[in-house]
Amino acid sequence: MTDPASAPRRVAVIGLGVMGGPIARHLGHAGHSLTLYNRTPKRIEQWRTANPDIAVREANNAADAAEGSDVVITCVGNDDDLAEVVLGPQGVFTTLHPGGLFIDHTTVSARIARQIGVEARDKEIRCVDAPMTGAQAGAEAGTLTLMCGGRADAVEAATPVMRAYARRIVHIGKAGTGQATKMVNQIALAGVTAALAEAFRLAQAEHLDLDKVYEAISGGAAQSWQMDNRWHTMAQERFDFGFAIDWMRKDLGLALDEGRGLGLSFPVAALIDQLYADIQAMGGGRQDTSAILRRLPKRGVR
Repeated sequence: MTDPASAPRRVAVIGLGVMGGPIARHLGHAGHSLTLYNRTPKRIEQWRTANPDIAVREANNAADAAEGSDVVITCVGNDDDLAEVVLGPQGVFTTLHPGGLFIDHTTVSARIARQIGVEARDKEIRCVDAPMTGAQAGAEAGTLTLMCGGRADAVEAATPVMRAYARRIVHIGKAGTGQATKMVNQIALAGVTAALAEAFRLAQAEHLDLDKVYEAISGGAAQSWQMDNRWHTMAQERFDFGFAIDWMRKDLGLALDEGRGLGLSFPVAALIDQLYADIQAMGGGRQDTSAILRRLPKRGVR
């Protein structure tokens, strides 16, 4: 007998960027009936071309996408974008039926996540804020980690759907806690990336064999995902992929604002944010965060 929780659903995906596009593909391959909406229709054309085996309905706006859907998933840009597609006059909450499920994967402020949670409760919509980590590679492979805020029943209902593209799903707590956890993640990630770049520059200045240095230190306490996935690309000075500095600066801005509201200061994160601003000024806003290496002088490096 088929488990009702894992049965195919009518799922709308709003936002087909580097994360939303692969998520939609995994949902389609899992057997769900898909409706897609993107503010730039060309994205849907590109998605259809890349996924000719998946039948989809193209919606005219967010409200049209949500109408008749069991589940709506958003993956858009920022607080304003999310507020427009969810709470606006042509937003998801104007048509998603009571009992429907709303999952947001955008990295936004905890404030907007809490606001949407309140609106969802009033409309009897189950709501989950579930920012992601795992980067584009994780989205493509279906191995994302999701940090979920919301009521337990909403996260429980969302889990069978999210398993199509996530390897780890953790319920943190009430609405907004998923977004707060993503801020914790981004501060930690920024610190690791910056420290790795400084260590890399030292290895270069000492004229060490970079492959042997990696072999020596990657099995000990200094090991990290960033080291395993960025050491060799930094050696090649290749940064035209991965998680863009523009997006990291957005995320660090959210974390710094949240900290100020709590009476906290994050001097290391603030310094790294400024270094990333310098890279943006050098034209590297769309480069991977490991491009912070460009900000560090090459003194002594042959």
